Amino acid sequence: MFGISEEQLTEFGMTFGISAFMLYMLFIIGELAWKSKAGKLGTFVLFFVLAFGMVGFVAKMIIQKMWGI
Repeated sequence: MFGISEEQLTEFGMTFGISAFMLYMLFIIGELAWKSKAGKLGTFVLFFVLAFGMVGFVAKMIIQKMWGI
C-alpha cells in the first residue's frame, strides 16, 4: 500500500504514533496538575509517577537503536 511494506508501517506507528500519544499523555498530566492546583511538589510527583512508564519505553527504543536490534 502506497509503496511501503507492513514492517515499515509498523515501525512508523511504533515510533511516531506512540511518541505523539506519549506527548499527549504528558499534556494530560500537566492539565491534571494545573486543575487540581497541585503545587510544585505535587506536580513533580504526578509527572514522576505517571510518566515513569514512558521512560522505560523510550529507554527500550534507545537501547535497540544502540545495539542495532
